[in-house]
Amino acid sequence: MGIFDEMGLNGACRAQYLPIDQWLSATPSQTLQLKRREAELIFRRTGITFAVYSENAGPERLIPFDIIPRVLDGREWSFLARGLEQRVKALNM
Repeated sequence: MGIFDEMGLNGACRAQYLPIDQWLSATPSQTLQLKRREAELIFRRTGITFAVYSENAGPERLIPFDIIPRVLDGREWSFLARGLEQRVKALNM
């Protein structure tokens, strides 16, 4: 099974990710770890969690997330928007 990297494969960065790639290259790993912990704290404070009741796992878990956003170019957004609009119309009927 292969992998898919939204930013690009084989060292090539997709155009819409260039600013993020530059920021990641210039940002120390300690800063990224700090930002992830800050985001987790905000998620816990605002209740963005879930519980698995079939497991005695104890405290609620955080909704999985990535601090690196998914960036859509115009073509991708146009495709998704058509499907989302269709879904909303169907749900409203």
